[in-house]
Amino acid sequence: MKTVLIFSGGMDSAVLLYYLRARGDEVRALSVDYRQRHRKELDCASGLCARIGVEHRVADLSAVRQFLAGSSQTDESIEVPHGHYAAENMKLTVVPNRNMLMLAAATAWAISVKAEAVAYGCHAGDHAIYPDCRPDFTEAIEKAMMLCHFTPIRLERPFLHMTKGQICKLGVILQVPYELTWTCYEGKERPCGLCGACQERMEAFQFAEVSDPLC
Repeated sequence: MKTVLIFSGGMDSAVLLYYLRARGDEVRALSVDYRQRHRKELDCASGLCARIGVEHRVADLSAVRQFLAGSSQTDESIEVPHGHYAAENMKLTVVPNRNMLMLAAATAWAISVKAEAVAYGCHAGDHAIYPDCRPDFTEAIEKAMMLCHFTPIRLERPFLHMTKGQICKLGVILQVPYELTWTCYEGKERPCGLCGACQERMEAFQFAEVSDPLC
């Protein structure tokens, strides 16, 4: 099956990339540049795809940033909140309608290359804080993807009901090079270890009982 993967360069989408290839899909990877604070993830995405020979494109949506206000990831005046994802202040990391924008771009590319599906790595750990990762959103957006063109496009979200720890463990089995992924919302040279993304990643590696190569 031909599949376009929304590929952030983070560990979830990296595991999904390896998962799709392991099941025999012909995968193309799409990253989105919306001038996010943690743009280092784009370099990681490019490097990982180059390593395994997967076609990688970056959709330049930087002009859209002016419409993505109120998020610590698109507004430098808003500090990245520290703490666990369960905390109320983690809503400051939510980028308005980000996944719908990414899914729209990926669906257009999928139609253009005659792919059957678009895939993204939403998972159960995101449901509490990110509305565009929840099951009802994914069901609604897939209905739109099936109707937006003459050729229906499926939405693959195999990790929807998995925890990040379970995804991490799957990645270990698939031999995902986690050292080439990026998770931290700060986007500096080293992970901050304090933001919600970093804390969730640490918990995932603890669950998988392996060491994070970035720590």
